[in-house]
Amino acid sequence: MSLQAPPRLLELAEQSLLRDGALAISTLEELPRELFPSLFIEAFTRRCCETLKTMVQAWPFTCLPLGSLMKSRPLETFGAVLEGLDALLAQKVRPRRWKLQVLDLRDVDENFWGIWSGASAPSPEALSKRQTAENCPRLGGQQPLMVTLDLCFKNGTLDECLTRFLEWGKQREGLLHVCCKELQIFGMPIHSVIEVLNMVELDCIREVEVCCPWELSILIRFAPYLGQMRNLRKLVLFNIHVSACIPPDKKEQFVTQFTSQFLKLDYFQKLYMHSVSFLEGHLDQLLRCLQAPLETVVMTDCLLSESDLKHLSWCPSIRQLKELDLRGITLTHFSPEPLAVLLEQVEATLQTLDLEDCGITDSQLSVILPALSRCSQLSTLSFYGNLISVAALENLLRHTVGLSKLSLELYPAPLESYDAQGALCWGRFAQLGAELMKTLRDLRQPKTVVFSTVPCPRCGIRVSYDLEPSHCLLNACHQGGCI
Repeated sequence: MSLQAPPRLLELAEQSLLRDGALAISTLEELPRELFPSLFIEAFTRRCCETLKTMVQAWPFTCLPLGSLMKSRPLETFGAVLEGLDALLAQKVRPRRWKLQVLDLRDVDENFWGIWSGASAPSPEALSKRQTAENCPRLGGQQPLMVTLDLCFKNGTLDECLTRFLEWGKQREGLLHVCCKELQIFGMPIHSVIEVLNMVELDCIREVEVCCPWELSILIRFAPYLGQMRNLRKLVLFNIHVSACIPPDKKEQFVTQFTSQFLKLDYFQKLYMHSVSFLEGHLDQLLRCLQAPLETVVMTDCLLSESDLKHLSWCPSIRQLKELDLRGITLTHFSPEPLAVLLEQVEATLQTLDLEDCGITDSQLSVILPALSRCSQLSTLSFYGNLISVAALENLLRHTVGLSKLSLELYPAPLESYDAQGALCWGRFAQLGAELMKTLRDLRQPKTVVFSTVPCPRCGIRVSYDLEPSHCLLNACHQGGCI
């Protein structure tokens, strides 16, 4: 029969303090500071609401990281915390030991409480989260309480705890500083989004993701709020389209309204756009408004003109670019010169280059290769989906000899792998893959290299050939007879 370990002294103390269901302020004044985190967790887990109210008022640390305890979303206990905050905000003169300044409602890593109370070593992620809360641009003496949260709008409704907080916060305008670092919009009426943004200190926001199919006219309603996010670092736009009903002059006006917001964003670094059409022929307007060097430009499945690519290649803000991703933008009929110039501009800093499914031809590739070969920091290179001959691929591999930092290389199956109807000839692909891999090994020692076909028209899966012949992958589609 196994013997159960006796409870630790700390556990016995917690049980004693929580036995009556409530704690007096006088008791907390005598409680060692180090016992607060574990006692608070126990009270929160047991839903000891009166105890929580009292502990929030007497909290002896500057930050209460409540978000990491709220995965089960206990509305009752969250309400008790808000009631404790009400009592705290009502105090004109607080005891010196009461130090709560920041209520953190973000979902930080689950070990945060142990780290924060000194029970274990901090992870880099947890430290980063804490530093973000502490470095709010407006945190100061004017607001008695800062509330830090991340906003995620999805499924047309808000989380019930967030809804409860927003209702509570509306009635305490001027007493709170609501600081949001990350804003994600996956689906919510724009009027509801704006209603919430009117409660938030917009210059706290660092990252914005709009991942829902908005019309340009809806984006324009959001644009003035974007311009107030003066510390914004990253913007993601997904599926923004122009209604056929909008006349050209109105579209021009909308584009100007949107791009002019970037004049106010002094720290903007990362631009991500997927399936965005309204900037075709107008990318220069956005580029002229940039105030800081870009680190990331990701434009996938977007509509761009050749003049857009020219403006991008000569933009002063791209000269420190680390990531360039143009997947799915058809470049077949573009001059290759702007892309070559663009690579020349970023040769000292570029780390990731993705030109997957861009329709690049042999002649275009030969023009950009000299510039590509000088991108000394390049670690990831993808040419998947471009119809290039085996001779052009061999030339490409030779131009990577000096790229010592390459760790991931993704190349297309050569044109000769397909028959006249465009169907894959597996045996020919395997033979050419082995020959290209030998050529590469004769030149240098590659790390991760994959040659892959275009996606199967029936299932969308690619057939791949990587470093070892035994890893030629006959995928499920091939086994089922699609190829």
